[in-house]
Amino acid sequence: MRAIAIQGFGGPEVLVETTRPDPQPAAGELLLRVGASGINRPDVLQRKGAYAPPAGASDLPGLEVAGSIVGGDAAELAAAGWRLGDRVCALVAGGGYAELCVVPIAQCLPVPAGLSDIEAATLPETFFTVWSNVFDRAGLQPGESLLVQGGTSGIGVTAIQLAKALGAKVLVTAGSDDKCAACLKLGADHAINYRTSDFAAEARRLTDGRGVDVVLDMVAGDYVAREISCLADDGRIAIIAVQGGVKAEFNAGALLSRRLTITGSTLRPRSVAFKGRIAAALRERVWPLIEAGHVRPVIEKVFPAAQAAAAHALMESGQHVGKIVLDWSA
Repeated sequence: MRAIAIQGFGGPEVLVETTRPDPQPAAGELLLRVGASGINRPDVLQRKGAYAPPAGASDLPGLEVAGSIVGGDAAELAAAGWRLGDRVCALVAGGGYAELCVVPIAQCLPVPAGLSDIEAATLPETFFTVWSNVFDRAGLQPGESLLVQGGTSGIGVTAIQLAKALGAKVLVTAGSDDKCAACLKLGADHAINYRTSDFAAEARRLTDGRGVDVVLDMVAGDYVAREISCLADDGRIAIIAVQGGVKAEFNAGALLSRRLTITGSTLRPRSVAFKGRIAAALRERVWPLIEAGHVRPVIEKVFPAAQAAAAHALMESGQHVGKIVLDWSA
């Protein structure tokens, strides 16, 4: 099969097209002929040598795929409600940048009605992550408010749409007025240009001094103290990345007196059973919203798979709104 491998850690140019033996599904797995692969920031970190795949996972990058089932144990497939030829999208721990990919059956979801493989490939990584952190860990409820740091990222556009569809008020930060406008178009109630405004002060102002109930944080570092200052009592911060640094200094007294919670998680090393539970929740709660058009894929650009390096360069530029995709049919 054709695949995109990391040939030494470094810039986008270390991504090279190669051939690999076709993978074979083990028990509990199926084989997917990949139509499209989503690009995510963890792929960039892996390319740079800063995010190794979990033990037993493919060394090829790629955490989300969409395509058609071409292999797997017939009884296992039937027990899960699948058969050969079915179109699915899936979260994987690695190996997504390839024409064929082995996928845990529990981590598969049907391609929503009306969506192409390219559109479906944008869903798993961000939807699993947002659901697990915003709704499961941070417990966002209808009528509450969510502050999303980085509203035009793949995570950001997903969080905006899901939170709004499920009844929350959404504030976002973005790095330009154009990006703020894009967030508002996606349904955010308020967008704050963090380059020209103090996001914490603006979040307090926009909530009439109350503060927000949940913050989805991809920055960490010195953002944490500022986020605490704009949380409502009983508020929660969910940290999913540390682009601003791994160390934070904040007022622990406020944490105690205002009953605040700081939580965080990484999804990639979690068990298949854990990810399977998220997949089941998404199928029940979120997939109907996609099929009804209340939540939609947001795609910046699609690249032929052989141009994976250019796709990574676009992601690192920060000039995208939504997802970047590799097309294996091109």
